[in-house]
Amino acid sequence: MKLQRKNMLRASALGALVVSGALVLTACGSDDNAKAADGTAKPSAAAAGDIKCEGAKGKLLASGSSAQKNAVDLWVKNFMAACSGVEVNYKSSSSGEGIVAFNQGTVGFAGSDSALKPEQVEESKKQCTGGQGIDLPMVGGPIALGFNVAGVDKLNLDAATIANIFNDKIKKWDDEAIKKLNPGVTLPSIAIQHFHRSEDSGTTENLTKYLKAAAPDAWPHEAAKKWAAPGGLGASGSSGVATQVKQVDGSIGYFELSYATSQNIKTVDLNTGAAAPVKATGENASKAIAAAKISGTGSDLALKLDYTTKAEGAYPITLVTYEVVCDKGNKAETLPTVKAFLNYTASDAGQKVLLENGYAPIPAEINAKVREVIASLG
Repeated sequence: MKLQRKNMLRASALGALVVSGALVLTACGSDDNAKAADGTAKPSAAAAGDIKCEGAKGKLLASGSSAQKNAVDLWVKNFMAACSGVEVNYKSSSSGEGIVAFNQGTVGFAGSDSALKPEQVEESKKQCTGGQGIDLPMVGGPIALGFNVAGVDKLNLDAATIANIFNDKIKKWDDEAIKKLNPGVTLPSIAIQHFHRSEDSGTTENLTKYLKAAAPDAWPHEAAKKWAAPGGLGASGSSGVATQVKQVDGSIGYFELSYATSQNIKTVDLNTGAAAPVKATGENASKAIAAAKISGTGSDLALKLDYTTKAEGAYPITLVTYEVVCDKGNKAETLPTVKAFLNYTASDAGQKVLLENGYAPIPAEINAKVREVIASLG
């Protein structure tokens, strides 16, 4: 199938979305947020009968983005329960480390919350004999802005105000810009303490892509994995940022929605220009992802997200995590397991696992292309 570069992906109702992916995007770092009481991944509703092992055998190593770790933990648990004698080991590190490992040939696939750069694609050709590395979108999710302000249970912000808070321009919670967006809310005259990721992070990159696109005048910094704005305090991993916000009155920070949900942290509703402010939910993130365009060519399904969408109910601060694989030239001993595992993650059952655990499903039109590419891997 030939994919068109300008192929517009129409937004569809939630009922038309097929759950497909691997991550609430839990951003790069060593975060772990989906554990049952026994320390294992929470059980899902996926039936073992829905998983087709299709020649899967032996050990499959993978590594990369911790943004998708919680989702991958769930998938691995279900897949290994269904496929006797198979071991899938996903090392949660960072997108960059995962791609390095992939291009060194030490893993069967890598997880990345950024699409491969041209130089990384070129490097991948050394391992993908006769082919190259490609990006398969597997998990989507909202990047929530969590806040802790005593007496404030609901908070609306727009892109410019968020940018000015994190750029150290707005310093108190009763600033006129915040009051204007929250009529009727009593905002205390206390200092704002904003927290950011201390290490390079795909979550940081996607937040700053949103700020750069939606509030370019207020956000002078380039979108990047490394935090560039002045002021604030750094914390390690999404878990570290969430912990700080949970503990510090007057604070605000950014992390995947699962961290806000698990720690009962209140989240900002975004004033995007739609009729009503938009909540950070998996469903609302999916509506935003559905407006993405495929920017990759051939079998590469890298997406270009629209961070300035004003569509009703579309939450634009989103993260998409990719599984990076060879289109051709995968190792013969691991190819059957790679295909079987990814077939499961992109299946209705695999996607349902995401939705049940607070992640954003990959919209059906994109996911249909993902399935076609997985079937063609060689």
